[in-house]
Amino acid sequence: MINELDILFMREALLEAEAAALDDEVPVGAVMVRNGEIIARARNRREKDKNPLSHAEIKIINDTCRALGGWRLVGCTLYVTLEPCPMCAGAIINSRIERVVFGAFDEKAGAFGTMINLTEYPLFKPQITGGVLKDECSAILSEFFKKKRKPKE
Repeated sequence: MINELDILFMREALLEAEAAALDDEVPVGAVMVRNGEIIARARNRREKDKNPLSHAEIKIINDTCRALGGWRLVGCTLYVTLEPCPMCAGAIINSRIERVVFGAFDEKAGAFGTMINLTEYPLFKPQITGGVLKDECSAILSEFFKKKRKPKE
């Protein structure tokens, strides 16, 4: 069920995605919320960090754990502009994030229902809400890759 706060916080995640694009990173952004307050913000940094683990979700889980002083992120909602991949979905499940709200569906690597669904296994099951501001979230990704594929003049 999508509510007004979902839209508000997804817009904040989109700001992070825009910042990632400016850094020439795949534009995925995230915010972590608990009790209606943003605890952490993150964006993809794989190119800058030269690290395949530097997805927005992994970065924000690390930052939130530091901010809250523990690894169990009970009571937290993760807003992310793209459906998490298997690596990130596993980290989300292991950190006990209660709710995940994502924007664009990921046909190639989405692990919360599109390509596979990690919530079908006997593991912790976060509540999943997909498609929040999906057009805006998809558009920033499409535009980024369109520019990347454009022939150099």
